[in-house]
Amino acid sequence: MSTKTTRRKILGSIMAAGAGTMALAEQATKPSVAKPLGKKIYTRDPKPATPPLYSAAVSYGNLLFIAGKSSHGTPPGEIRADTKYAPDEIEKELINAGSSMDKVIKVNVFLNDVKDYAAMNEVFAGRFGSEPPARTTVGALIPRGTTVEIDVVAFI
Repeated sequence: MSTKTTRRKILGSIMAAGAGTMALAEQATKPSVAKPLGKKIYTRDPKPATPPLYSAAVSYGNLLFIAGKSSHGTPPGEIRADTKYAPDEIEKELINAGSSMDKVIKVNVFLNDVKDYAAMNEVFAGRFGSEPPARTTVGALIPRGTTVEIDVVAFI
């Protein structure tokens, strides 16, 4: 085999390898088209005649988002009663969607008065199992005179 032929073969191999690498690189930079995970609304009540302002529970993929729960029926200023009520209602929503308190990964607690923090913690302790979720607690003006509102993110 002549030197010229050998060079052509080597050059051809390098070009083919380069073209293959370029094709792989081009493929890797193309955005992949994933199937949408899909949003699902969970309700425990009959479907309302008009669209509601918000959904009580919505999942996207395996994440479940539960809207804030608060007690509007307890006497004003009953932080312990309100703090018990909210997780009870959250648990009903979780079960309805096929999840549980042990699957909650994030909790947001909104206190009408941050002075209620210690009393809220007394009732809150242990409600989400032995490995509690991440939690944020903030002071907030909660509508309709309740003392606490709690929302969660869980997995299904």
